[in-house]
Amino acid sequence: MESSSTATARHTCLKLEIPSTDPLFVKGTWFDTHFHLSVTDGLRAWLCNATEEEVQERAAQWDQPVAEYIELAERYLGFQQPGTVYRFVDAGDDHKRLSWTFEREGTKLEWRWKFQPSYDSRKITAGILDFLMDANINLSEEVVRKTQSFEKLKLEAEKCLEQSERFTNEKMEFESEIYAKFLGVLNSKKAKLRELRDQLSKQEIAGKASVDEEESTDKTESYHSGSNAEESEEEAEKNITSSSKDIPAGRDRGRKRATRK
Repeated sequence: MESSSTATARHTCLKLEIPSTDPLFVKGTWFDTHFHLSVTDGLRAWLCNATEEEVQERAAQWDQPVAEYIELAERYLGFQQPGTVYRFVDAGDDHKRLSWTFEREGTKLEWRWKFQPSYDSRKITAGILDFLMDANINLSEEVVRKTQSFEKLKLEAEKCLEQSERFTNEKMEFESEIYAKFLGVLNSKKAKLRELRDQLSKQEIAGKASVDEEESTDKTESYHSGSNAEESEEEAEKNITSSSKDIPAGRDRGRKRATRK
């Protein structure tokens, strides 16, 4: 049971700066239902082991679930919150009381936990320093990994930028070449269309001229036909007239001859 709890433990270490006192280091070990706190000023150390029963009782007093109570305590004792008033004062018999304020639904509240003196302050202080050293080493290694990862990403970003610029230049060259070819083809098509349009216009003009010439020829032929018909009618009238004149003369002559007998 203890091993499973240890496996799920979370650790924090806060450098707590309280006015008019030396800095304190507060190390917290957090579990799902309870927590352990140790405080040192470098010379002396104090301990607080909040059992499951105590945590449940405190959470019930504040009408909170146990998980929410522990999460809130871890937040304020894992990092010094701005605007929060921290105190670490005597509680009698060399005991200490750690308290901190917070706001809940517009109301300023205060939590307190009592600490008893450690029988081995040196061990507690050394444990906190070891934790800080290990955390510092882990942070340093994390910084190195992050820096290497950043440098790698930076190189990849520069390569991507260079490749992007190359692609952009190639795209612009390709588009310029395509546009030039397209304009050449377009101009050629326009010239061909103009040529066809001119040919079509010439054909229309020639067709109109041919039609006008045919209409003029038809009119001329109809005019000549009318004139010939009129001339034929005039000649026929003249012939008739001349024939009518010749006929009476012959009759007179016959009459004259008959009289002579």
